[in-house]
Amino acid sequence: MAPCSQIDPLGAATAAALAHAARAAPRHFEELAEFCRFPSVSAQPARAGDVAACARWLTRRLRRAGLVQARLIETARHPVVFGAWRGRPAAPTVLIYGHYDVQPAEPLREWTRPPFAPHWRNGRLYARGASDDKGQVFAHLCALEALFAAANGPPVNVLCLFEGEEEIGSPDLAAFLASERPSLAADCAVISDTGLPAAHIPAVTYSLRGYLNVEMELAGPSRELHAGVFGGVLRNPLEAACDVAAALHDAQGRIAVPGIYDGVAPVSSAERAAMRLHGPADATLLHDAGDAAPWGEPGFSAYERSTLRPSLSVVGISGGYDGPGVKDAIPPRASLKLDIRLAPGQDPTRIGDAVRDHLLHLAPPDLSAHARVVAQALPYSGARDSPPGRAAARAYARVFGRKPRLLRNGGTVPAAGLFQSRLGLPVVLMGFGTPQDNIHGPNESIAADMFRRAVATSICFLEEIARSPHGRGDRPGASSAPDGRPLRREAPLWRNA
Repeated sequence: MAPCSQIDPLGAATAAALAHAARAAPRHFEELAEFCRFPSVSAQPARAGDVAACARWLTRRLRRAGLVQARLIETARHPVVFGAWRGRPAAPTVLIYGHYDVQPAEPLREWTRPPFAPHWRNGRLYARGASDDKGQVFAHLCALEALFAAANGPPVNVLCLFEGEEEIGSPDLAAFLASERPSLAADCAVISDTGLPAAHIPAVTYSLRGYLNVEMELAGPSRELHAGVFGGVLRNPLEAACDVAAALHDAQGRIAVPGIYDGVAPVSSAERAAMRLHGPADATLLHDAGDAAPWGEPGFSAYERSTLRPSLSVVGISGGYDGPGVKDAIPPRASLKLDIRLAPGQDPTRIGDAVRDHLLHLAPPDLSAHARVVAQALPYSGARDSPPGRAAARAYARVFGRKPRLLRNGGTVPAAGLFQSRLGLPVVLMGFGTPQDNIHGPNESIAADMFRRAVATSICFLEEIARSPHGRGDRPGASSAPDGRPLRREAPLWRNA
């Protein structure tokens, strides 16, 4: 696909849009706080009305930004916000993806302020979803607003797909992609739902782990029983759940589930060497975790364990009394919640079956046991040197003043694997989260400076894609691979970059 002949010379439209974004930044900060006030927790059924209200707000805001025909599309659970602008017939089309649902905020006592009462402190906005993913979604929206206001629209055709189920594994996204496939024709997808090693170091992500959420319930007596009268007489479901959890790893830190490592894609020694050079050191990751002690599968660095290998984490165990004081009663049931991350190459269905079967094998025969896969997502593995990735690298360089690192990420974005497998789209993962944002934890936040950089990088990325003569972000003559080869260095748009 040829570039659009109507695009201004490099920098002219971008400069106008950047100037507009700078002037509008105070309003954008207020609107981002408003966005974060919605308790759009997709995992909690009682919040379904809040999720829907957030979707309606986002639809209206997308229309005001310039995608005037943006619409809300219902799914089996939570709605998708979709907008399209195809005003550049000769230009490429970019699909911008993000999610407006958020993680549960509990335990609420760990927050210094209520999680859905956003507040600014020391240049950061604190709220659940401020970084993951409302701040990153809203940065793209503000970039589009600036391009419509200052440059007669973006230099490419744009599709926006913002879903409300990412934090529960995107269970309805595949069906949505199938039903709306004709409307989703694009040249590439950009997702901003990943992180940077540090606020001043940009990164293009080329690999994500897959995901399984598995729940198990163990049931014993039909009611609570007096622990003095019946203690030592019958099996305690809560103790049994603890025994199951303790048996899921061996003493060396390997996952003790038969078949859990099946299908893990091999990684060359050259790539592992590049990961050691460009990725975070063990000490850095452990510091970001609050100076935790190292633990895990032998033979791999912490970065390799969190990106190349599967992991299994007990993220919830419940049963019995957990209120103040003492209650001497044996609980009738207990449950486990497991988070399992899959390495590239692994099949979620196959691994899910293996985990469920092993949980049932571990359950004591004198208790009733049930296990089920609640959510799953494919791993994602993209090209380490793709045309959209090179466009992202140039955009990062223009804003941050330095080339991005090329990294794997241990998290999961279900849309990435689905866009690749169902739509055949190259995906560029261009995130703006930092370790200080504390995503999924208490007191999540985003820095105002990083939000401004995200807006600017989005503006620059769309122009870099537009100038491609091949339609998917490639521009011959620009040496811009993000993994250590020469990349033109440009003055950063912020002096403290």
